[in-house]
Amino acid sequence: MRTQKKISFSLTEKFKNQLFKWANQFEEVVWLDSNSYEFSSVEYEAILAVEAFTALKTDYVNAFDKLQEYQQTTKDWIFGYLTYDLKNDVEALSSKNFDGLSFPDLYFFQPKKIFLLKKDEVEMHYLGMVDDELEEDWQDILNTSTIYQTEKENTSATINARLTKDEYIARVEKMLVHIHRGDIYEANFCQEFYAEKFLLQPLFTYFDLNTISKPPFAAYVKLEEFHLLSASPERYLKKTGSKVISQPIKGTAKRLQDPAEDEALKESLKNDPKEISENVMIVDLVRNDLSRTAKKGSVEVEELCKLYSFQQVHQLISTVTAEVAEGIPPVEVLRSTFPMGSMTGAPKISAMKIIEELEATKRGLYSGCVGYMSPQGDFDFNVIIRSILYNSTNKYLSFSVGSAITAKSDPEKEYEECLTKAAAMHRVLEK
Repeated sequence: MRTQKKISFSLTEKFKNQLFKWANQFEEVVWLDSNSYEFSSVEYEAILAVEAFTALKTDYVNAFDKLQEYQQTTKDWIFGYLTYDLKNDVEALSSKNFDGLSFPDLYFFQPKKIFLLKKDEVEMHYLGMVDDELEEDWQDILNTSTIYQTEKENTSATINARLTKDEYIARVEKMLVHIHRGDIYEANFCQEFYAEKFLLQPLFTYFDLNTISKPPFAAYVKLEEFHLLSASPERYLKKTGSKVISQPIKGTAKRLQDPAEDEALKESLKNDPKEISENVMIVDLVRNDLSRTAKKGSVEVEELCKLYSFQQVHQLISTVTAEVAEGIPPVEVLRSTFPMGSMTGAPKISAMKIIEELEATKRGLYSGCVGYMSPQGDFDFNVIIRSILYNSTNKYLSFSVGSAITAKSDPEKEYEECLTKAAAMHRVLEK
């Protein structure tokens, strides 16, 4: 049982900053922040979960069955992540590429302490064993100093590209061969940037990354030595009652400082046939995935290729909804749609096989998701893109970026799109 307390409180960036810094004392931390972005179905301004009471950490083998059992056993809030490589649990696939991070394939925990933040209210949900700490924690948070960028001192190290530009182009050209002979219509091809023996200050680096990006699905995760610093603009899947909503992104243009030039680029993106076709193909894939667990005839496209602007880029986002059929467990909705179509391609299984063949590194948590499940079986998960991954034991740092390859793709332009997406991560790591 959880003790709940609601506190009327005007939510400010200073308080979020204090709460976030206070949380970092714990071994297990999940911080989810909407950055007050006016995005459909954002229920909370931010959510914090800390200090594991129980946990599930596993490789991909029977991972979704284990998660379903864990969710049904705890009947409580659980927070964590699914890596891209859970594809190997869903289909007869494998992941044999290099992995410098060594994250578990799936990691969830039942937190002792949860904070649900709204504009004018903070809800605190504490397990019974720690509910006597609630008042003291609240005072400690209010007395916590804020995070200042001057406190962040990463040890500089060379950030390397796993593929040279020529190697990247050569591999995209091989993917285009698959597309032209009809093996696939589209695939998301990704490349890794990495650093070894990198002494990262995760808390302050996340603060920097979020400050310059302000995305609607930002996340900071610390689970033992495994760290995620995510400035994701993309939702994978949200379930509220019987309704599920997916919001795939396909179509990207960089932001420009000159307002007139920026506006012209927005208009160009909104009317770009290649970008629109990428988005529509993934919408069809998402519709198909959702239909597996949906009530007949309930899958709808509420928005198609709507333009949203973020600090670094403009994006085309579509919104697909469905009503889950009676008797379908919440984890089954995740299993039947995973991995998300925007990070794989179409047809999905063929695309994933070709991705494994042509990419140089194991994706791991990149292009997986992080989020939570409530005691009622509701959930909300983002897509892990625009994110830094770090193993504090072996000091390996990694961030990956990708783009959708279609028949109309120009390898040079796809490479430039990757660099645009990587810019924010480079910026906070190379100060």
